[in-house]
Amino acid sequence: MPFLQIYAIALGAIMLYMITLWIVSLILRNSSIVDIFWGPGFVMVGWVAFALANGSTPRKLLLMLLVTLWGLRLGGYILSRNFGKPEDFRYQAWREEAGAKWWWFSFFKVFLLQGVLMWIISIPLLQAQFHTSPTGLTLLDYVATGLWIVGFFFETVGDAQMARFKGDPANKGKVLNTGVWRYTRHPNYFGEAVQWWAYFLFALATPFGIVVIYAPILMTYLLLNVSGVALLEKTLKDVKPQYREYIETTSAFIPWFPRRREG
Repeated sequence: MPFLQIYAIALGAIMLYMITLWIVSLILRNSSIVDIFWGPGFVMVGWVAFALANGSTPRKLLLMLLVTLWGLRLGGYILSRNFGKPEDFRYQAWREEAGAKWWWFSFFKVFLLQGVLMWIISIPLLQAQFHTSPTGLTLLDYVATGLWIVGFFFETVGDAQMARFKGDPANKGKVLNTGVWRYTRHPNYFGEAVQWWAYFLFALATPFGIVVIYAPILMTYLLLNVSGVALLEKTLKDVKPQYREYIETTSAFIPWFPRRREG
């Protein structure tokens, strides 16, 4: 099956996935459920590509194992964090702004937009699944797996430490600056970006794999400037005075040793 046909089928699967989520969000009156299904959506796309591509190889199976572990863990974590809680404040603000039109606007502003982004960003997974060569594991695959482990560690440990921190009422209003949070203010976002660069390395080992480098670049940009670091820090600086001190001493994204506070 030609690559463009697989890519088109992937788009169709993503649109069906997002339309279904949109309908469920209307029933629940909660558009933020889309966050829960972001990671699992890539798992779905990856397995669709795996099923349609030209044969199975150990490296293709390894890639899908890593993607599945990442996506289901992320979705499960967000589900456990949001279960029983009202719609996220970002979506509530958009709902109030749109008023009675939100039921329709939400499809374009939330679900269609995230679906298109998912389609664009997923291309390294499709690229790696489409090509029959290389068949065995390459040096890039081993490097990619090692890089993925680093990213998975920061994302998973960072989420677990933050969940434990927030679960203690004594920490209300405080800033977590221990564990992996001592070395980066956003270990979860850093870890996710690193994992996407690992997926790209799997694609890079295939013919013309370099052309899909825009996907991890786009994901990293979104995490840094749109939905991740920039958005969260804008809020935290206003609600947690200690966070300004945390900014002065701790790396924003790439883990590094804490700096001494000036003055």
